[in-house]
Amino acid sequence: MNRVPSPATDTAVSALAPANDQTFDNVWDELLWRGLVHVSTDAESLRELLGGPPIVFYCGFDPTAPSLHLGNLVQLLTMRRLQLAGHRPLGLVGGSTGLIGDPRPSAERTLNTKETVSEWVGSLRTQVERFLSFEGESAARIVNNLDWTAPMSAIDFLREIGKHYRVGTMLKKDAVAARLNSEAGISYTEFSYQILQGLDYLELFRAYGCVLQTGGSDQWGNLTSGVDLIHRVEGASVHALGTPLMTNADGSKFGKSEGNAIWLDPQMCSPYAFYQFWLNTLDADVITRLKVFTFLTREEIAEYERLVRDEPFRRAAQRRLAREVTVFVHGEEAAAAVAAASDALFGQGDLATLDAATLRSALEELPHARVTRGTSVVEALQSTGLVSSASEARRAIGQGGVSLDGARVTAEDAVVAGTLPGGVSVLRRGKKTLAGVFLD
Repeated sequence: MNRVPSPATDTAVSALAPANDQTFDNVWDELLWRGLVHVSTDAESLRELLGGPPIVFYCGFDPTAPSLHLGNLVQLLTMRRLQLAGHRPLGLVGGSTGLIGDPRPSAERTLNTKETVSEWVGSLRTQVERFLSFEGESAARIVNNLDWTAPMSAIDFLREIGKHYRVGTMLKKDAVAARLNSEAGISYTEFSYQILQGLDYLELFRAYGCVLQTGGSDQWGNLTSGVDLIHRVEGASVHALGTPLMTNADGSKFGKSEGNAIWLDPQMCSPYAFYQFWLNTLDADVITRLKVFTFLTREEIAEYERLVRDEPFRRAAQRRLAREVTVFVHGEEAAAAVAAASDALFGQGDLATLDAATLRSALEELPHARVTRGTSVVEALQSTGLVSSASEARRAIGQGGVSLDGARVTAEDAVVAGTLPGGVSVLRRGKKTLAGVFLD
């Protein structure tokens, strides 16, 4: 499953991150400074390995959804850092492991159809390709584990792979232990997942000389499954690196918005919503996020740390974070458009100059309503929920606290005209309370 290089993608990737922070002699030291090492195999040996000649490493992504999310983005950026240091990445999309799914802590996964998984494999492959370069000596390669598991019979799997696993050891893995102690229990299907992931590492070791697997620390049991299998079968020592799970400073789960993951697919999370997520980062979290999710140098991040401390009202660090990550995920053009929309909606730009599609997307993230052309501002204020009654709407207009499309509303009989790009309008009550109006 080799990927044909895309000049546009490779140019975008190299332009965004032309090199790692040159103040580090070894990419391992940079990973430590950025807080990307939570657990690993022997640290000194791994540091020596990463500081030497180029190695082949891999990270896997299972198609258990049609898109990757922010947790996966940590892995993609870690892969990119290792690639920039000269190492050769294998992006594995789990066409076989995606048919099973790794054990969740709480309950059994619902198995998706083979057709659905196959479709999602294609979607995830496209996303993974966006973050890696497929040119030069450290060119990336995309692989699909269905290519080597599909031809293997159940008997061959048990004889050649299963015999190297001890049930007692498998039961001690955190994910398995958690499920065994839950009411849901665990099926043999999900119990076997760690064996399949171990097989992946063994296959990549044999085919490409892969000697490092990266992943989230919650996957540590699965990561070490391959390390142990290769040692048993090949008598070789290989490595695993687990990045920390991202949380907010208050301990809450990172990357959740009203119960929904922040997806990398623009159809599942608009570029505007994506940008706003990063822009709303708390001061207590923003420096950590800059280290993990951008390629800014130590010197640049130190300056933003000073700005957060001395001039937090400017939110300079949040703005830089939002722009950097949005460019990386959605591209320069989309990032510029959503930044302009964000500024204009909050009074720092001209609404009339915005891209129509971006403006509509932004308004869908706000309280909004669909009304007929000629609807009064009073009615629109009620429909969007900015006021609770017509009398409250008239009072707000009389006090000069309502604007429509950037202009103050002075007459109670004013109507919504949809004069902004895309035939929409923006209502504002006070300084910061906004709503979108879509006209039929």
